[in-house]
Amino acid sequence: MNMQYMGLSDINGSLVVIDNVKNASYDEIVEVTVAGGEKRIGRIVEITKDFAVVQVFEGTQDISLDNTVTRLTGEPLKLPLSKEILGRTFDGIGRPIDGLGEIYAECEMDINGKPMNPVSREYPRSFIQTGISAIDGLTTLIRGQKLPIFSGNGLPHDNVAMQIATQAKIADSDGKNFCIVFGAMGVKHDVASYFKSTIEKTGAMGRTVMFINTSSDPVVERILTPRCALTAAEYLAFTHNMHVLVILTDITSYCEALREVSSSKQEIPSRKGYPGYLYSDLASLYERAGMIKGSTGSITQIPILTMPNDDITHPIPDLTGYITEGQIVLDRALSQKDIYPPISILPSLSRLMKDGIGEGFTRADHPELSNQLFSSYAKVQDVRALASVIGEDELSDIDKLYIKFGTQLEKQFIGQGKLENRDIDTSLDIAWDILRILPKSELDRISSDLLDKKY
Repeated sequence: MNMQYMGLSDINGSLVVIDNVKNASYDEIVEVTVAGGEKRIGRIVEITKDFAVVQVFEGTQDISLDNTVTRLTGEPLKLPLSKEILGRTFDGIGRPIDGLGEIYAECEMDINGKPMNPVSREYPRSFIQTGISAIDGLTTLIRGQKLPIFSGNGLPHDNVAMQIATQAKIADSDGKNFCIVFGAMGVKHDVASYFKSTIEKTGAMGRTVMFINTSSDPVVERILTPRCALTAAEYLAFTHNMHVLVILTDITSYCEALREVSSSKQEIPSRKGYPGYLYSDLASLYERAGMIKGSTGSITQIPILTMPNDDITHPIPDLTGYITEGQIVLDRALSQKDIYPPISILPSLSRLMKDGIGEGFTRADHPELSNQLFSSYAKVQDVRALASVIGEDELSDIDKLYIKFGTQLEKQFIGQGKLENRDIDTSLDIAWDILRILPKSELDRISSDLLDKKY
């Protein structure tokens, strides 16, 4: 029997306090009925012997201490799921907002998920082609990986997210059973419209599920949006054996919502006011990516976060880097040169790349070619630093070739059109064309046999 309680003992921001609660559970859903009969949903975020603290999703406006009725449902927030969710758009807590009606659910799943047993995980191997040369060639995305994009305010991370969402595919024979789960947190209405219209125009809507929390939606919902998206991904991956790419933007908005709720609960803050459990909270999202032995489905995750003041040492990118398997970094200097996507390849890294490229995955020359591009571009930065001191005219002939190589790499390999979808062979062939600017003697990361074939 579900218990009902009349009245509240306190209201603080989005939190309300109920006294003398019996048999309550952490994360349990509470139905809040305000004066006039309006019903709102909340969840229990703190329990003591004497009271329970409830987080109200739609906010506490017009809620009174005396006339409010709260009912404990006895279960956590569950997402109704069926394969019909493909092609649908939901709000931050999984309610349809596309005007196509409710979902006829095959099942309901707890949005908090279940931890994936490390022993049952399968090591990621297969290559996911995004159609973006700087990612496919130098920071390759592997199926089952979590690879974040570190961006800054004003940089085109939304465009990059949409390009990946509309172009991504698994390169091997399993690529047919592929779908996208897109979760947006705290985005402006025009950005949300851009996401929806872009996916519809490119014809990718039929394989996409969207969860959108806008900046005008309740902050509390922002905490649940990625969990709803990942729950949908787990259902599609491990019930219907699909390969799911989850794109989450913006993780910074999520963390700021977490900080706001933590402050309302009067918890002791940690670095820059974020709660001390920020690391474990982010891990509870990121670690829901992966592959399980015995299942043909998989979840690959690309979280996107904006670094405040472009500071990569900020707590959000700092902690994210500890949990995930690399990062793709967008660079403001490249963006100011009108290079899209402005991916800075030297600080970017894919830790699983080495096991998912080469013969049988991408192309046999890929590992050596990517190593050479990194090495040569690092030399470009040294030469540019020298040129800024002595002037470009005073450089040696070989240094001038490095300057030319760096410029062409940025314009032709890193830079590409927003609708340009390059396959891996095209990306690698472009890289070879640019490497031929340098003399053969400078290509010390490529074997002599491969140079004889390709140079």
